Amino acid sequence: MTRAKILLGFPIAALTCLVASAASAQETAALNGANTAWILTATALVLFMTMPGLALFYGGLVRAQNVLSVLMHCFTICCLVSVLWLVFVYSLAFGDGGAANAWIGGFGKAFLAGVGLDTMSGDIPESVFFMFQMTFAIITPALIVGAYVERIKFAAVLLFSALWVILVYAPVAHWVWGGGWLADMGIQDFAGGLVVHMTCGVSALVIAWLLGTRTGFPHDIKRPHSPGLVMTGAAMLWVGWYGFNAGSALAADGNAGMAMTATHISAATAALTWMFVEWIKYGKPTLVGIATGAIAGLATITPASGFVGPSGALIIGFVAGVLCFYGVNLVKGVLKIDDSLDVLAVHGVGGATGTLLTAILGAASLGGLGHSEETIGGQFVIQLIGVVATLVWSAVLTFVIVKVVGGLVGLRVDAQEEIEGVDIISHGERGYEF
Repeated sequence: MTRAKILLGFPIAALTCLVASAASAQETAALNGANTAWILTATALVLFMTMPGLALFYGGLVRAQNVLSVLMHCFTICCLVSVLWLVFVYSLAFGDGGAANAWIGGFGKAFLAGVGLDTMSGDIPESVFFMFQMTFAIITPALIVGAYVERIKFAAVLLFSALWVILVYAPVAHWVWGGGWLADMGIQDFAGGLVVHMTCGVSALVIAWLLGTRTGFPHDIKRPHSPGLVMTGAAMLWVGWYGFNAGSALAADGNAGMAMTATHISAATAALTWMFVEWIKYGKPTLVGIATGAIAGLATITPASGFVGPSGALIIGFVAGVLCFYGVNLVKGVLKIDDSLDVLAVHGVGGATGTLLTAILGAASLGGLGHSEETIGGQFVIQLIGVVATLVWSAVLTFVIVKVVGGLVGLRVDAQEEIEGVDIISHGERGYEF
């Protein structure tokens, strides 16, 4: 039916159509095209971090007969979490939980109920916000892969990752970003120091402890089979991290630009710091070392990237390079826990350090952006509460999840399968054919 016929024959219906049309135009006008385009780009960058960035970084660090299993873990976790995020995990993280909203969201946004083309989250479509946050939920359990490589059953990876993203990731994401109790306190976690790095780092330590060490640990562990893959993956992670941190501004503006600047400076500083510490301690600077240092700097700046300036990023990068380097020795040398690819040392220590330093280096008097309404001491206490709460929640829930998974499907492959490598045993394929 043409608009002319509507106007002539049905004046009330026509008026309704015009009002609806005006409202729709108003909704469309609220959308910021530049911000939407940037978050679409940032979403692709963050997914690029997991596949192929993280997959290649971790894949290069293991023995040649296990590289394919690492790629399989990262790829499968991406697919699994994507489906769960749509079904109800996004709703748990960012939905309205009613009376329980301080702790967890509800199921009102399950299957993206009520989210249409014109549904907005700020000045970007909620579907774009949904996708952007999905990539964070994907990479976080994928980071834990580094703790259990070369000795875990594939079924255990699937069940653990599914339960973990529901019971650990979603609640903490809600506390910090979804309007929960830490958000109400004024916690500052720009892009996931607590939500991503502390949750995965602490959980990695717990699962590595319960799973047990690799055969030959700590004196007869093979060196990374491909430092070249490690560096390639690290470079992809570095580029993708621009979407991770600068994208968390949720706008194409100066905040995003400063977050990107801080991210780069911290990564470069931490990489150089790690390299020199390693050079002094062991006599040689390694490619794996400098690449790992860059990741430590990226993880540590993540919570602070929207709150500190370039000088703060320089300090954070230096601290990250030193603390995360010695964190590796603490976990493997002192605690004797085989966190195979140093997830706690790099991400857990880095996330906690960056979260605490945000309170100090984010202050305008110290070159920060001055976004906190608290004193430095007051903000530090809030940050410390967030670190402790995230640590306890992640550790306790991960312990329970691992015990449940072990009881249902078992955790480890047998000793002979571990020696042969899990590529051919678990997946019937090899990463390389010689």
